[in-house]
Amino acid sequence: MLAQAVKKCAPPGFEIVPFDLPEFDITHRDLLLSEIGNLRPDVILNCAAYTDVDGCETAEELATRVNGEGPGNLAEAAKENGAVLVHVSTDYVFDGSKREPYTEEDSPNPQSAYGRSKLAGERALLESGLERFLILRTSWLYGPGGKNFVETILRLASEREELRIVSDQVGCPTYTEDLAAGIFRLLDFPGHASRVTRHGHYGLYHFSNEGSCCWHEFAEEIVENARKRDMDLKVERILPIATEDYPLPAKRPPYSVLSKNKYIEATGEPVPEWRDGLSRYFGTKQNP
Repeated sequence: MLAQAVKKCAPPGFEIVPFDLPEFDITHRDLLLSEIGNLRPDVILNCAAYTDVDGCETAEELATRVNGEGPGNLAEAAKENGAVLVHVSTDYVFDGSKREPYTEEDSPNPQSAYGRSKLAGERALLESGLERFLILRTSWLYGPGGKNFVETILRLASEREELRIVSDQVGCPTYTEDLAAGIFRLLDFPGHASRVTRHGHYGLYHFSNEGSCCWHEFAEEIVENARKRDMDLKVERILPIATEDYPLPAKRPPYSVLSKNKYIEATGEPVPEWRDGLSRYFGTKQNP
């Protein structure tokens, strides 16, 4: 999802060279160093991740290779080739015990294998010695081109009269195109890739859409958008339930709203509100 948004949102003059499985694997260090060495890019933007949060609980070794060791390999390649590395991380590095938005200074304490693997990736990058990098923690990502909560709710709402959605986990949905735009603003891309080195705002940032909601509120907003577009829905009721009523293998943080103050100060740009992002996502969908 994010890679597609990056390609769509890339500023003029930015040549995107995509790498993907099975030909390219960020866990294969030697192949990675060779391929990136041949290309010598100005920017490496890592959209690769093992994102099956519950699957990570039984495949933590694989998740750690992809989410932990892979970013370390990319950092090595970036350092060797003088590239800027952009790496995307997650709100799930936090335990959710806070009740106000998490800042970049807050200490991570992941409660799931997925969160641990993503934190390992952050640390691998930070320990690499690479100076020019961006780590962007984001949350509840959705967008065209991939499995996501919005599409799951639309499918279920077309099949069932009643949905039961968790209401005691609070975070913020993030539209992929808004995250992609935020990445390019932090790079401060002025029209030619060679100038990225002089203009970027490097370091760790939080970026999600503005505001917050629980999964139940998110589902209600999804269904309301669908009804406005006259989509064929069967659902009549969306009931709030507790996390304990819908047990899953991986523990989720009960609160993982991210503060965007550092991003706003660095770029001077506002962050779109999550309902606005969702509305624009529906605008990309064809009418039935």
